[in-house]
Amino acid sequence: MAVVEHAVAPAHPGPHPVDVRPPWRRLVPLSLQHLLVAYAGMATMPLLVGTALHLPEDRIRLLISANLLVSGVATVLQSLGLKWFGARLPIVMGSTFTAITPAILIGQQHGLAAVFGATVVSGLVTLAVAPWFGRCLHLFPPLVTGTVIAVIGFSLVPSAAGLVAGEGADGNGGRGLALAAGTVLLVVVVERFAPPAVARFSVLLAMAAGTLAALPLGLFDGSGVADARLVTAPDPTAFGAPTFVVPAVAAMLVVQLVNMVESVGDTLAVGQIVGRGDDAPTVVRALRADGAATVLSGALASFPIVTFGQSVGLVSVTRVKSRHVVALSGALMMVLAFVPVLGAAVAAVPGPVLGGVSLVMFGTVGAVGLRILARADLTRPRNLLSVALAFALGMIPVGAPDFYAPLPPYLRTVLDSGIAVTGIVAFLLNLLFHHTDATRLRKESGR
Repeated sequence: MAVVEHAVAPAHPGPHPVDVRPPWRRLVPLSLQHLLVAYAGMATMPLLVGTALHLPEDRIRLLISANLLVSGVATVLQSLGLKWFGARLPIVMGSTFTAITPAILIGQQHGLAAVFGATVVSGLVTLAVAPWFGRCLHLFPPLVTGTVIAVIGFSLVPSAAGLVAGEGADGNGGRGLALAAGTVLLVVVVERFAPPAVARFSVLLAMAAGTLAALPLGLFDGSGVADARLVTAPDPTAFGAPTFVVPAVAAMLVVQLVNMVESVGDTLAVGQIVGRGDDAPTVVRALRADGAATVLSGALASFPIVTFGQSVGLVSVTRVKSRHVVALSGALMMVLAFVPVLGAAVAAVPGPVLGGVSLVMFGTVGAVGLRILARADLTRPRNLLSVALAFALGMIPVGAPDFYAPLPPYLRTVLDSGIAVTGIVAFLLNLLFHHTDATRLRKESGR
């Protein structure tokens, strides 16, 4: 007797966690968590450049507003996507520290208009070469991307320590160390003992508790909120139209090459964390968003835009994979660009608190890099040598910032960035050890 078997359709697995939008009661605080972690980096780049160029305070505020606006637009584009643009992953975008030194040098020699013109050109070049980067993704194996991401995280630890220590001869002293230690401890305690629904807010809870604890310690300064204007608007015309100077463009193209390697690494890392998007098409869309945002950034009087490594750390720590969370944080950035008083309130988070959280975030980014690196076979001497040299040479600028001071400025543009050195060394050694032999064998075999 024949048995008729009826095929049973598998249950629909539902949307991917990346595409799920949490309810508003969770969406808003989760987005605010991303914003608070990223804000310091977004404000620091224009603040340092403006201070180094001796700009008046009102011009520095315009730089910060423009940077927040472009970062917000770029974050929404990267997370939600638009046709061929955007990775559609939970990735925060913002200005890159890699461009600080070149921007200062270009600004001193040719003016800020040349910085913005070079930024526009670097964005256009990124748009043009993004498909090529996608086709060459095999040249960025875990050996390269893992090493670069690890150095991105670990090289930023000193900047977090600087937030804890404070400025001046006395700085924050022992109070700052205690506050930072308490903030880190609270992140650990919430992660260990709180239920998963609460643990997702570990960073936000630690920052809120740390800010409250800073009040009796005398480490909270809210004067910036009282002095800030209620409403303003970015004004790119305040710095003149972008100008295009060949040496400035050349220097910024080098910076943008480093940014592209960093973006590839961060995109692949986030894709692996959330379980989607660690492939060539996603990388190409991510780089197109980088390029479009950088063009817009130069046009609006701001600096090159790149993926923020902090978002990699935060997604890994909180395990919140929704891209809608990050998209809302981008929208909040755009609001802050027009409402300086809100930006001042965010900036009032004490340095030791932000520094303690940053230590967790940057360390997590480094650990994610090591996890990716573990996929490479480090028992092979060539791989071990590649990682060793990339780490050693890349950490020189971190431990000895003036190491390359005797060299010409155009070389220092690259060598003063540990991330740039790591990426270049890892990439070239991977080519030397793993691709030159394959090319030679193909030629010898006539293929």
